[in-house]
Amino acid sequence: MSEIVIKKIDESKCQNSGSFLQTPFWCSFKARHGWTYRRFLIDEKECGVLIRSFCKKMFSIAYIPLFPKIQSTELQDKTKIALTLNKIAMALKQFLPKNTIAVRFDPDISFDTPKARNDFNAEIIKLAHSNSIKLKKSSVDIQPPDSTQVDLTQDLDIILEKMHQKWRYNIRLSERKGVIVKHYLGNSLNLSEKVDKFYELTKETNLRDGNSSHAKSYYLDLITYSAQEIAKGNDVPVISLYIAEHEGEEIASIMTLFSHDESIYLYGASSNKKRNLMPNHLLQWTAIKDAKNFGSKYYDLYGMPPEGKNENHPMHGLYMFKSNFGGKNIHRAGSFDVPLNMFYPLYSMLEKLRSFWHKVILKKIRGR
Repeated sequence: MSEIVIKKIDESKCQNSGSFLQTPFWCSFKARHGWTYRRFLIDEKECGVLIRSFCKKMFSIAYIPLFPKIQSTELQDKTKIALTLNKIAMALKQFLPKNTIAVRFDPDISFDTPKARNDFNAEIIKLAHSNSIKLKKSSVDIQPPDSTQVDLTQDLDIILEKMHQKWRYNIRLSERKGVIVKHYLGNSLNLSEKVDKFYELTKETNLRDGNSSHAKSYYLDLITYSAQEIAKGNDVPVISLYIAEHEGEEIASIMTLFSHDESIYLYGASSNKKRNLMPNHLLQWTAIKDAKNFGSKYYDLYGMPPEGKNENHPMHGLYMFKSNFGGKNIHRAGSFDVPLNMFYPLYSMLEKLRSFWHKVILKKIRGR
């Protein structure tokens, strides 16, 4: 296998296509919230690398979302894939802070079933170990590996027809009961007030579901930063805020990202009141229609449990809500690490403990 050729670049030719996670907009936005950001040509393919420092900048981790892209025809040669990830990380090392513990990849690999994904992950780690290739399965995934995507190249009638009939009914019911959806951009006059409401609903949702969220300033900066860049004439993703109202009361809200290739349901929140009016169904349907009009190829509901069909699964409701919009379920490989120094095992162990604390202990404390 030939050596990886890497060149640091200052200007990007990849503005608003492909995965939003690799757009200069998203990387520069994350750099406004605790990360640093560098851009490279890796074997002539453009790639954004995010770097996060912690423990008072004693250590860093480099993160590469949705890169490299692995075609389905390449999946059989798992040793080559492992070696590719390792070689990219080693070639990048000279450009990273000296205290970087690991390079974490979310490679652009997807599977039709969770089993196919899990089998691939187990085998590639086994082959990496047997061939003395430094590659580990990350203790946590940064991006949700499982999702469902609605094909927007179809007519709206077909998209609606592919939904579960109960979801079509819920959309019509919401409209019939007088729920209306309002749309806000980063230059809307009353945006700050609407983000305040979105955040109130987010806190209410967190209390109900035992989740956590970003600070309010994060959401406000995301939507305003998008509008500011668009006003400068830059081709960047459009961030929107949708709020569902009933009789003047704001009862549910979502935040979306629209780009040329994909549209993403980023964040959502809802009140404990008037849930029987199905505002979340109408919000998603409104966003799907807008995403199609925008020209995106698919609408990604972004994140759901892989095995949520089981009624006993704690996230069964989330799985059913997203999957019944008629999209195609996808199962990505998740995150892999190439360790760069001796502190990686300690970091991995602490990361597991942190995840266990948030996902298990805190939820039990909160009665979830």
